[in-house]
Amino acid sequence: MGMETSQLAPHRGARIDLPGRHGPIAALHAKADGVDPDTTVLLLPGYTGSKEDFAPLLDPIADAGFDVVAVDLPGQYESAGPELESDYLTVPLGATFVELIGKLAADGRKVLLLGHSYGGLVARAAVLAGADVAMLTLLDSGPASLPNGLRRMVLEAADPHLRQHGVHAVQQIREQVAAQAPDWELRSAELKEFLRTRLVRSTEPGLLGMSAGLRTEPDRVDELAAVLRERAIGAHVLTGQNDDAWSLDAQRDMARRLGAPFTTVPGAGHSPNTENPEGLLAVLLPAWREHGAR
Repeated sequence: MGMETSQLAPHRGARIDLPGRHGPIAALHAKADGVDPDTTVLLLPGYTGSKEDFAPLLDPIADAGFDVVAVDLPGQYESAGPELESDYLTVPLGATFVELIGKLAADGRKVLLLGHSYGGLVARAAVLAGADVAMLTLLDSGPASLPNGLRRMVLEAADPHLRQHGVHAVQQIREQVAAQAPDWELRSAELKEFLRTRLVRSTEPGLLGMSAGLRTEPDRVDELAAVLRERAIGAHVLTGQNDDAWSLDAQRDMARRLGAPFTTVPGAGHSPNTENPEGLLAVLLPAWREHGAR
C-alpha cells in the first residue's frame, strides 16, 4: 500500500471539531478550491475506522468544487462518544447525524452523504430519520447485518476478549489477523502505528456497540427505497470488486431494490477509498456533480 493512498495521504483538510449530542465530533474539512460552493460532501467511516480513511479523497473532492467533511463516528479515535453500548447502534448514531446534517444544510446548502461499511448503515438510519440530504451513497455497505464470514467471526471472537481484557488486547488480536493479509508487509511503520493508535483511542462501549450493530442490523432496504422516492433523494451503491464483507450479489440486489445504480470499483476490496481512490473518484464525482447542481 503506497503512502499516497493510505490514511496518511497528505491533504489540505483542516482538523476541526463539529457539534455533537455527546460532545465534539472530530473532522477533517477541506474547502472547495477557489469557489463559494453550495454543496457539502459528508463522509462517514466504518467500524474501527476514522476520518483519515478518506484522506486520499479530500483534495480531489475539494478540487472538484465541493466542501468536504470527513468525520470520526462518535466514540472513534478523536470523537467523544456516549457511555452506553446501545447508543452506538445505527438508529441513535443516525440521529446524531440528522442534527449535524441540519447544521451543514443551513442556508439552503445541499449535503451529499456517503457512508462506508458500518458508516453506510448509520447514513441509512440518518436518512430514514429525516436527514436533509440530496444524495445518499452507500460504499461497501449492505442491506442488513454482516453475513457469516471471517469478518463476522473476528467480531464474535473479539467481543468477549474486549470485555475481559480491554481495547489493547483486542488491538493485538486485530493486528495478528491483519498481518495475514498480503499487503501487511507493504505498509509503512508509520501507518501501522497510526492504525494501532486509532484503535486503542476508540472507546470500549463504542467498539462493543458498533459490533452489536453490525451483527443485528435488520434489512431496512424497502423502507429506505420508499423514503428516497418520497423525498426525491438520489442514491448510488458502490463496492470494491473484491469486497469480503457483504457479497457483491447482496449489494447489487440492494441497489436494485433501491432503484439506484450499482457500480464496482476495480482493484479494490472492502476499502476503495484507500485501495483505489482514483477509481472510486471516477465514479463518485460525476454522480455528485449531477446531484449537487442546482
